[in-house]
This record gives sequence, structure tokens and C-alpha cells, in this order.
Amino acid sequence: MPYDDSVPPTRRARPLLVAAALAALCLTTVAGCGGSSDTTEGKGTDASPSASASASASGTPGATATTTTKASPSPTEPLPQGPLTGRTVVIDPGHNPRNREHTKEINEQVDIGTGRKECDTTGTSTNAGYAEARFTLDVSHRLRELLQAQGARVLLTHDDDRPFGPCIDERARIGNEAKADVVVSVHADGSAVGNRGFHVILPAAVKGGGADTSKIVKSSADLGARIAGHFVRTTGSAPSNYVGGGTGLDTRDDLGGLNLSTVPKVFVECGNMRDPKDAALLTDASWRQKAAEGMADGIAAYLKG
Repeated sequence: MPYDDSVPPTRRARPLLVAAALAALCLTTVAGCGGSSDTTEGKGTDASPSASASASASGTPGATATTTTKASPSPTEPLPQGPLTGRTVVIDPGHNPRNREHTKEINEQVDIGTGRKECDTTGTSTNAGYAEARFTLDVSHRLRELLQAQGARVLLTHDDDRPFGPCIDERARIGNEAKADVVVSVHADGSAVGNRGFHVILPAAVKGGGADTSKIVKSSADLGARIAGHFVRTTGSAPSNYVGGGTGLDTRDDLGGLNLSTVPKVFVECGNMRDPKDAALLTDASWRQKAAEGMADGIAAYLKG
């Protein structure tokens, strides 16, 4: 499946605008490649001394403007009317900044349909200590604001408002119970230096236990291709050079968040936090805004058909 290369929707009153749209790469297939061993539902406990619990603080060195300041509409405040009015999007910020303080709880095994896996993990970080969980929350806040401006109802699986988790099975359940039109799980990878670029993880055809992705494989692949195409255009980042065979798309059957979903869902690994060049992007607030814009444009393109 080629990247979607349609023109993104016109934005109004965005805090940051991309100076020029980059030409989307035109690639032809959704790869069913095996995932990188470093690209997991959780990246495991990061052994870097700089990735301590204190590194999760909002004042982490090397990271800028970790959150947006504009408040979301209250539950009773009507959303603006727009092209996504009537649509529900669930955003799943990968990991939780306080998972490190609850290793016993997050190591508990949960059912992922085809087996059992840890409830959640700590995620990774840059070498300077900017935690993935902080990155994912920041990008998720930006993405929520962009989608709400187009009229979408947006829910987050968590908002740094619980001591740990939610567990991966609960993350899937939140999207299912919301009857979401789209679920996007935001992540950043923790791979080797020299491994660069983004990739979008798609659900494989899985049926076993409580998992049956047969109804969402095709729609999720469409969603992933559209996000990938717009991510290239907006951020200028190339598809991963180590996962997905250059397509920026990777299909996996070992992620509970995908296996247990009954609605279209993908994971977006925005870059490799362990590579200095990618880390420089991930810790830049203006690039994080572009990442959110790329995802928002891809989601909107998918929802508009």
C-alpha cells in the first residue's frame, strides 16, 4: 500500500506552521516484516543512569517545552464544528512517567489474547534523560488540540493522572468501549545508535484467546499508511532504516494493545531516542509540534476517506 500523499487540510490558528510541505515518499507495499527486538510494547527498564525517575520531571535537561499550555475544552463545553465533528479518536500516550516507581505492578502479567505479557513497562529515554513517557504525553496533548480544533471528540487513555499504567489490555479496552473511529498509540523507540527514522506498527491477522483482529487489519493498514505519508511530509523525517524494509510500516502480532483492539488502531514510533540525531529532533518542541501535525493530518485523511 502506498503512502497517502493527499494535501493536508488547511489549518487555522496553529501555533506553528510548516514552512513548506515535503513531498511524500511513494512506496508500494505494507510490509509484514518482523519487528526490531528494541521496538516492543514496552521497551523494558532502561539501564542508563540518566534515565532515573528524576529524569521524568518536566524540567529534564535536553528537552524543551514538554507540554502545551492551552487547556482542553471541558466535558460540557461544545467542540468546534469541523470536518471531524461526530468522530471519536482515542490517543494512547505510551507508558506512564511514574511506572518506574511501580515496577512490581507493571511487571504483573496480563492476557493479550495470544499469551501473557507485562502490564506495562517504563519505556526508554534519550541519553540525556528525556523520558519517552514525557515525550508521548507532550505529543499526545498537541495531537489532541489539533484534532479537537477540527471537531473530533478526543479521549486519552491516561493523562499523567494515575500512579502507573494503564495496563496494555486496559489501553485496548478504553478504545473499544469508546467505539473509537481511530486509536493511535504514541511512542518513541530505544534502538541502537545509527538506527534512525519513524515507523508505524500495524496489527497482524491474529485470532486466539481473546484476540481477533480480522475486522481491523485492513482499516488499520489504511490508517497507518496515511499517517506515515503525512508524517514524512510534515516532519521531514525518513522512514525507519532498521524496521519495515524502508516502508515506514511494520506489521506485528505480539502487541497486546493491537491484538485486543476491535477498532482501527496503530502504534507510531516517532524516532529513536538512543540515536543522537533523532534525539535532537524528539527533544525539540517545534519538531514535536510537526510530529503531532503529521499524525493529525493522517488521521483526518483516513476519517474523511
